[in-house]
Order: sequence, then C-alpha cells, then structure tokens
Amino acid sequence: MEKEWDIIEVLRHSRHDWLNKLQLIKGNLDLNRIDRVKEVITEIVVEAQHETKLSNLGLPQFASLLFTANWESHAFQLEYEVFEDSEYIKINDFKLTEWTKSLFARLNQTIEAFQENHLSITIEPQSDGIRFFFDFRGIINNKELIEQFLAGSQEVTIKEFTESEFALEVFMPAV
Repeated sequence: MEKEWDIIEVLRHSRHDWLNKLQLIKGNLDLNRIDRVKEVITEIVVEAQHETKLSNLGLPQFASLLFTANWESHAFQLEYEVFEDSEYIKINDFKLTEWTKSLFARLNQTIEAFQENHLSITIEPQSDGIRFFFDFRGIINNKELIEQFLAGSQEVTIKEFTESEFALEVFMPAV
C-alpha cells in the first residue's frame, strides 16, 4: 500500500534531515575538521539546487515521489540530479510516476535488503521531452523478475544489466 504524506509528516522528516546535516557540521567543527565542514556545506547546496530544479520541472507527482523516497522503507538509497535548468516541458507526470513506483516496488522484491544498494536517477530535459537515466548498484537476487518488468516498458532502453548493477535509459516525449 502506498503511503500518503501529509504536510506534518513531510515537515517532520524534512526537519529531521536538516538536524542531521547540522549535527554533521557541528561535529566536524568540534573536531576542527574545517575542510570536511566545507565539503558538507557544498553537498547541501548541490542537493538543494537539484531539489529546486526537480521542483521546477512541472512534475509534482514525480518530484514528490523522489523527495520522499528515502523516508520510506526501501531496500535501496535514492539519489538524483537534474541537468540544466530548462524551460517548461510538459510530459505525462502520472505515467512517469506510476512507472517509477513500479520500478521501486520491483527493486524492493529483487534486491538483497540491508546491503549497500543505491539507485541514482539522472534527469536530462531536452527540447522534445525528458530523458531519465536509472543507475543501480547493489546486490540483485532475482535478475529475471526485473527483466520481466522492463520487457513490458516500451520507453526503456537497457544499457547494462548484471547481478550487481543495471543502467536504464527512459525517454518521455513531450505531450
């Protein structure tokens, strides 16, 4: 069952994330590790820039899914980046979000829990649509189950697929 996030839960999780980041900065300051403090601040700024770019894509359902993904009990850690600020490109937000939710569910079924499993999504707006790159690194226990899921997706191009990683390209044309 899909979790519905209300504003209080979102604020609570967001506040928790920010407190963790501030504690990391404070701890490194206490240890006089100024270079590490600067790195952490740079990471926070880059993350905020990607959040802004994702928010500006005009894909509210997809953005919400990515913003809350690491607060859910997935067997993987998600990170994302958005290339270039672009002018508004209208694509099917619902279709993209539902496909991505299905990918997340399939991953949770097929990867080894409690391991270093990472999913990275790179978002590249283009003049005729948006290109998404899904890169996974971790331990895949049931490669066939993911392959079956991907076989039913016309928009997907598999670039690489092994027991420990896959790289997919998904193109969503402008509507």
